[in-house]
Amino acid sequence: MPKGDLAFVNGRVYTVDESRPWAEAVVVRNDTIIYVGDEAGAMPYTGPDTLVRDVGGRLMLPGFVEAHMHFVSSGSIADVLELNIGQSVDEWIAAIAAYAAANPTLPVLFGYGFIASAFGDAGPHRNLIDAVVPDRPVIIMDEGWHTAWLNSAALEVLNVTQDTQDPVPGYAYYARDENGDATGFLLEDVAAHAAEVLYPVTEERVVDGLGVMTDIMNSMGITTAFDASAMEFDKDFVKQVLDRVAQRGELTVRVFGAAATYSVDEVDLAVERAVEWGEHVRGNGFHYNALKIFSDGTLEARTAAMFEDYQGDPGNSGHTVFSEAQLTAMITDAASRNIDVHVHALGERAVHEALNAISVARTGHAGSTTNYVLIHIEVIADEDIPRFAELGVFAQTSPLWFAYDNHGQQFVSDDQFQRYWPVRSLEREGARLAFGSDFPATGLGIAGLSPLLNIEIGHTRQNPGEPGAPVQPRASERLSLESLIRGYTLGPAQMLHMEDRIGSIEVGKKADLVVLDQDIFAIDAYSIHETEVVLTVMDGKIVHER
Repeated sequence: MPKGDLAFVNGRVYTVDESRPWAEAVVVRNDTIIYVGDEAGAMPYTGPDTLVRDVGGRLMLPGFVEAHMHFVSSGSIADVLELNIGQSVDEWIAAIAAYAAANPTLPVLFGYGFIASAFGDAGPHRNLIDAVVPDRPVIIMDEGWHTAWLNSAALEVLNVTQDTQDPVPGYAYYARDENGDATGFLLEDVAAHAAEVLYPVTEERVVDGLGVMTDIMNSMGITTAFDASAMEFDKDFVKQVLDRVAQRGELTVRVFGAAATYSVDEVDLAVERAVEWGEHVRGNGFHYNALKIFSDGTLEARTAAMFEDYQGDPGNSGHTVFSEAQLTAMITDAASRNIDVHVHALGERAVHEALNAISVARTGHAGSTTNYVLIHIEVIADEDIPRFAELGVFAQTSPLWFAYDNHGQQFVSDDQFQRYWPVRSLEREGARLAFGSDFPATGLGIAGLSPLLNIEIGHTRQNPGEPGAPVQPRASERLSLESLIRGYTLGPAQMLHMEDRIGSIEVGKKADLVVLDQDIFAIDAYSIHETEVVLTVMDGKIVHER
């Protein structure tokens, strides 16, 4: 009988394995689990060289799988200004002023985390930042990284004038006042372009930042992550950065990722680019082998594609980047090559059109191994909910956002507000769920990356730690802890075609394990976010210990 290197005993092990959901002990040899069961049964798998660790009755789970973040991009923002959507506009201005004072030599001040709807219909204005930082360019990306807030100095560097053309009017554009002058509020592609120009990123900064990020992720129990596009970086940069992090021994998170397509100019190139990335961006601990398609925008910017006009904004029902025919062409092509497809579809119309496109791909390529994933899915038409299971589509979103939306409610009808994130309905119909934070677009900065914080909010649909807070409709969409844990483990493992290797604690799978200081099944639900990870094991190696 093989002897283990590591044995965990006296544990309360929730395995996420339907055939054996609970156990007391786990034994690991090299990077693989060789025993799961009661403590007595573990003893024959131990020998004089086995390190036996008493878990002390604590809860053990599979390593968390982060189903949607922007991993490489996160390395570039380890030291930038981080705002919190729970704060007021005045508090954001004060934070910008304090950051400027603390960093007097920075030529450009960069940050993220505001929410555009806090400023009303017009969005944020350059004058607010000018009042505290008039002499240096300032650019702040919003909590979803779809819009940006600039001061006058930043607009001058970009040479934005009354004659500057909007790439996609109504979607990617410069907000303007009644005189035609840019207000400093930039949406979609023009926001991304401004960030690239004003805050160019070096390889060294990203490599160093990712070393910090992997430590943080391990401290939160994350052992695998999906990079849902490296944003502004090309494949050579991503490959070089990840190779360097791996060579340093700091890539202690298993990383998968996607090549992204943002505009209609890229329709004919999208799948071929994904093929190129899949062949090139792979190495020790990472592989970018999927296609990401940005189909619409966000509710906060009123660019998410809806079936009715936004409240107070007649004629604007949002925007889809691609026609349904173009979307269908890309997804069908990807299916013909067995490439997974992740579609950013936040509004109900974008969700509907993406499901239509997937239906065509399913019919035309029934034997394809492609996994289809719809991302964010904030508002879904009732009739589209059963289609996720019927078409085998993964429903991927961020439980962090399920807390009551004080800002976005003003822009949607009551019917739409009642249909925010119908995850329990999706689950009842048989849809597979996969959860991730969308970091850095969490709205709470690095804290929003925590699976445990996301699990609490997904369970309560309220602000963390606040039992008296309003419940985001519908209360019936609250998920069980079992469903949320599965959505952070086996669900995304299936999404990544990794369910035979990770996502549950079973013999033969990789030894990715997490031990918590509290049993989240036993404590008050509003305390789950306070739970800390005391031990994280990835590939049989301890990568975090408190």
